[in-house]
Amino acid sequence: MIEGFTQSRVACGEVELSVHRGGTGEPLILLHGYPQNHHCWEHVAPEFAKEFDVIVPDLRGYGDSDAPADDGGHTVYSKRQMAQDIVALMDALGIASAHILGHDRGARVSYRLALDHPARVRRLGIIEIVPTGDFWASWNADLAMKAYHWTFLAQPYPVPENLIGADPDAYFRWSLAAWTRAKSLSAFSVGALGSYLAQSKDPAHLHAMCADYRAGATFDRALDEADRAAGRKIAAPVYFLWSDIGFPAQTADPLDLWRAWADDVQGNSCTGAGHFVMEENPQAVLDAFLPFFRNG
Repeated sequence: MIEGFTQSRVACGEVELSVHRGGTGEPLILLHGYPQNHHCWEHVAPEFAKEFDVIVPDLRGYGDSDAPADDGGHTVYSKRQMAQDIVALMDALGIASAHILGHDRGARVSYRLALDHPARVRRLGIIEIVPTGDFWASWNADLAMKAYHWTFLAQPYPVPENLIGADPDAYFRWSLAAWTRAKSLSAFSVGALGSYLAQSKDPAHLHAMCADYRAGATFDRALDEADRAAGRKIAAPVYFLWSDIGFPAQTADPLDLWRAWADDVQGNSCTGAGHFVMEENPQAVLDAFLPFFRNG
């Protein structure tokens, strides 16, 4: 649980999502990434809830949400489908439009939501990613070593599921620590770490996480490339926050990549964190996004 929030399950089309909600004001939806769930927002969500109606779902395949089996075209965990889940959640909650803030895979869902459903997104916050197609195009030997999981998790079923499933605790403890600035698990609360490890032990959720990356290597990448070729852009104002040592920092100019996707883009990098900015340096997240969403 997130302090001060209530939990419910909400029918969102073919899946039910576990949703935490707290606060009052304009709606603000927070979308987590891999290999996490709603717990990654536990330090910042209560602060956002002092000014906003904060809604924190577990994406399909993560946390306490449903985890359906993937399909041959890898559309079940495409960011288009996951964005549609969030639109269905908004419809179920009677929300016409909302501010959206996403980290990692959740940020990929967030910008796909803004592209596919522009009227539903007031302001868009992005943490620690560049667009999927651009990230693939930026790969060199150094980035391939750092982001190896993009290709490993996308391997055909059941190769990564079997290899990770042999010792999921060891794999995810190593992954989580490796992507922090301190190279340790100290940034994660006992409850958050326990929740991340628990979902990895469930075969359906482990399969879902791999399917998320299979979609990223195929359907999502192709969709980004088609949108880029067609000149489609995000209509909402965008604010982009990234760690000075994280994955986007390995690309030439991550802010410039986002400026190709929207006309109104602000952003900055932060220190004091690796990839998991909300848990490693929550104040940087609040300093960046509270003013941005207030101005909406």
